[in-house]
Parts: sequence; structure tokens; C-alpha cells
Amino acid sequence: MGLLVSIVVVLGIITFAQLIKVFEVTKSLKGGDDHIVTDKENRNQATLMFGYLFVFFAFCIWTYVKYGQFMLPEAASVHGEKIDTLLGFNFLIIILAFIITHILLFYFAFKYQRRVGGKADFITHNNKLELVWTTFPAIVLAVIIIYGISTWNEITRSEPENALTVELYAKQFDWTARFPGEDGKLGEANYRLISGTNPMGLITDNSLEEKLAELNEKKAELDAKLLDAVPDGKIAEDTQEEIWRVENHINKLIAFQKEADNRGAGYISGFDDKPVKVEFHLPVDEPIKFQIRAQDVIHSAYMPHFRAQMNAVPGMVTSFYFTPNKTTEEMRLITKNPEFDYLLYCNKICGAAHYNMQMKIVVESREKYEAWLDQQPVFYAEGLERLLEEELNKKQEVLASKK
Repeated sequence: MGLLVSIVVVLGIITFAQLIKVFEVTKSLKGGDDHIVTDKENRNQATLMFGYLFVFFAFCIWTYVKYGQFMLPEAASVHGEKIDTLLGFNFLIIILAFIITHILLFYFAFKYQRRVGGKADFITHNNKLELVWTTFPAIVLAVIIIYGISTWNEITRSEPENALTVELYAKQFDWTARFPGEDGKLGEANYRLISGTNPMGLITDNSLEEKLAELNEKKAELDAKLLDAVPDGKIAEDTQEEIWRVENHINKLIAFQKEADNRGAGYISGFDDKPVKVEFHLPVDEPIKFQIRAQDVIHSAYMPHFRAQMNAVPGMVTSFYFTPNKTTEEMRLITKNPEFDYLLYCNKICGAAHYNMQMKIVVESREKYEAWLDQQPVFYAEGLERLLEEELNKKQEVLASKK
């Protein structure tokens, strides 16, 4: 059926084109000149042009009514409401400019249609007109820019106090959210610690020891390979270069350990951190600070319903904060969609599976959030148990000394 419809459409176009040619040939046989446009034709075209203006505006209104439901719902964060107000202000100016310019465009086509005996004026310059169309847009743009900058400064100028810090870690093609444990602090991280058992590169005493053991084992294998290689050959040269990289890696990790020894404590904050996949939860009406990292290429943490977006750049930590003010259940009522979910997307084209790089976000009450967080496993349970045991022993020693 689709093929038949396509054939009919093509044949219709061909038939229409042939009819036009027949009309042109018939007119030329009667002695008419196709290249002379009459006043009647000009008047008809000008009237149709002005009539098209109303059809065009009616179509724009219909498009908004028809497809407006697919626009984002109201903002689900405190700063998002300010951004929506700014966007609405910009849309108001754009729509007014759109309406005025199109009315003038089609009105001029109607008013200045060609007439017999009509003559156009030749005007090389008009100072008043130049002043109007230069000054007025400049004033409007200045208002837009000042309003936009003031809104941005209001959103980003000061970090909220007592904000919950959450890390968003991006890699092809996956998100991981990391929450602080009982100590309320996120542990440090470094890409040199990334491994199969430590994909986020968290620095703990345990992960340092494991990575050093892994690198020393690898170095031993490379040393053995170098002994079997032909001296000054390609394999020997490549192996020597790889040994140098492994040794450099080992030295960096040893420096981490020395730094921990110098400050009198190991990297203990990361023991009880809680990395989560698939979905993460946030408490409503509480400020959230996101620390954003990337492992491989540039990604972008994009949460459209919260009006939040920040690039995730390899080798650095970016941040953004907002306060969610509508729970998931409240937004489901607002959108009249019982299956609605907040989502974290990647807004950079980061590779073949970029389209599937997303994570569900659940906004709920503080009680439900804490219940969910309590169920999440810590990064290194054994290390946390050891840490708690050491703290308990210290407390007992203090109590014993007081007695």
C-alpha cells in the first residue's frame, strides 16, 4: 500500500508538471507573453501573501497546542524555577519580535505591490531609521544579557551550607553515583588506582596495597620478558618502555602512601563510601552538591527536569549544586504520568552507546532516603570494620587512662 501511494504521488507530480507545460505552450500559440506580469496577477499574489500571514500564525498556534505536551514540565529544583522565569522572559521577547517582523514583512509585500505607473524611491541613507534599528535591539539585548548574568550569579555565587555531597562518575557508557558513608565525607580518588575491583579509583590503604601488589607482579613479568628478548631489538625496546611506565606508576603510589604517613592517617574516608549503579536517591528540599568526574572522554551530566548540566572532564573535578523541591511522586501527579522518572543523561556525544548512558534519580523524603542509603553496600567493608575497631580501641584506651 505504501508503494502504491508513493507511485500515485509521483505520477500526480509528473501530470501537474506536464499540464503547466501545456498551459505555457497554449498561451504562446495565442500570442501571449509569459514574461510580462499583469497588475491583476500582482494584486492577486499580494492578497494571497497577506492572507498567508494569518494561515502561518494559525499553524504556529496549532503546533504549540498539539506538541506543547512534549515540552519539559515545570522545574523540579529551586534554581530551575529562576531559569524557567528567565527562559520565559526570553521567549516573550523572541515571540514579540517574531510577530512584529512577520506582520511588517507580509504587509510590505501587500502594500508595495507593483502597479502601472508606480515608481520606487531611491533612498541611500536614513539617519533616523539607522538609529532606531541599532539602538532599540541594543537596549533589548543589554536587558537580556544583564538579566541572564544576574540570574546565573544568583545561582552559582555561593555554595549552600550543609549540602549533601554526591559524586557522579562517568565513563563509556555508564554512570556511577557515590555517596559518603557514616563520616559524611567522600574519600579521595585518583585514576592511577583504577582497576577491576576499584573502577572509580578510590584511594584507601587497602586499594593502594592491592594496586602496588598488582604493579609489582606486572613489573616482575616484564623483567622476565626483557631477559628473554633479543638485546636492542624492537621487543626489548617496547618492554623497557613499558617497565619505565610501570615503575613511574609505582613511585606515584608510594608518594601517596608517604603523604598519608606524613599527615598521621591513612586514606580512611573512602572505606565507607557507597558507590551505586542504575539509580540513586536524593532527599527533597535539601541542597545537593555534585562532584563530577570522567574516566575516559568528555561527558556531560545532564538532569533536564532540575535544569542542571555540567561537563565531566577527564583529569579534573567539576561541580554543580541544586535543591530538588518536588519528589518523584509529586512530579508524577503534575505530569499525570504514573511512570514518570527523573533521569541523569550524558549530553555529550561520547561514542556508539551514548544514547543509552542514563541513570534513574528518585527524589523522596529524608526518611525514605536514609532508609535507601542504609541498604547500600560500602566500598570496602573489611576496611570499614578495621577502622571502626581501631576507633573503638582508641576510645577504650582513653577511658582506661582516665580511670
